[in-house]
Amino acid sequence: MRIGMIGLGRMGSNMVRRLQQGGHECVAYDHSADAVKAVAADGAHPASSPEELVRALKPPRAVWIMVPAAVVDAVIAQLRPLLAAGDVLIDGGNSHYHDDIRRADELKAAGIHYLDVGTSGGVLGLEQGYCLMIGGEADAVALLEPVLATLSPGGRMPAAAGGRAMGGQAASRAAATMGYLHCGPCGAGHFVKMVHNGIEYGLMAAYAEGLNVLAHADAGLTTASAEAETAPLCNPRFYQYRLDVGAITEVWRHGSIISSRLLDLTAAALARDPRLDGFAGHVSDSGEGRWTVEAAIETGVPAYVLSAALYARFESRGRAGFANKLLSAMRLGFGGHVEKAR
Repeated sequence: MRIGMIGLGRMGSNMVRRLQQGGHECVAYDHSADAVKAVAADGAHPASSPEELVRALKPPRAVWIMVPAAVVDAVIAQLRPLLAAGDVLIDGGNSHYHDDIRRADELKAAGIHYLDVGTSGGVLGLEQGYCLMIGGEADAVALLEPVLATLSPGGRMPAAAGGRAMGGQAASRAAATMGYLHCGPCGAGHFVKMVHNGIEYGLMAAYAEGLNVLAHADAGLTTASAEAETAPLCNPRFYQYRLDVGAITEVWRHGSIISSRLLDLTAAALARDPRLDGFAGHVSDSGEGRWTVEAAIETGVPAYVLSAALYARFESRGRAGFANKLLSAMRLGFGGHVEKAR
């Protein structure tokens, strides 16, 4: 199948390469000419503009957009007058699902199909494939299924019945075993990916907090001066372990119930830099964690872990500094507690 790809960053470029390796033809465009040249060297057809990209595709055309959420609407505005009824636009980034519903409605008037595809796999996707969570009309999903199957970790459609469910639906429950799934109507793909990323925040925070406890298991070996402002260890003897946290993450990777790809990445990072001196600890959030918590609030669903993990990221960027100063000011006011120097 021939497909256009707009956006050749870390994920977009590797998706082009995986599709090319799978026998598809990709027409690739990016505002960076160097990015276009890089994928052209791997067999992709280069385009110097969105217009050239669309001209290189035959109807019904499929154009996959892999750009930051903030610029998706601008890219669609460029493409819309170039496309015709029956063509398909795919947003594989991390757009808010509310935007997907709006875009699908706007494009439907022109007969253009819109798919929102939550894409997970990161820089490992080229070799290991991408987990794809798809929202949109079933006919458009069926048209794109060869591409979706190639991008997925399974690399193909399910063997049974050519990948189709009993009713002929593409990307069905059987396809989930390959790593791609039609989750529902427009917005469903990015809604599922949104919650996926919220869960990711929680998992990452759990690993980070647990390993931090291990990293401070030697607290009893440090002689602390007795003072009233900080509660002392009840029994320092119980905290005299100098643990190799990197080695512990490695052993957990083998046979442990908490083994995961995130743990693999953690173990690799600690093997390279045991003290993590290359990191400042300022953790970004790209929006999906916030949107997940907002959805939990609106639907009345408790999400304690996901909320706490999100707030921890805010704190890591210094957003709790003023609140902490207020705490010290109140303690000084009511009890004369002088803040300890760092």
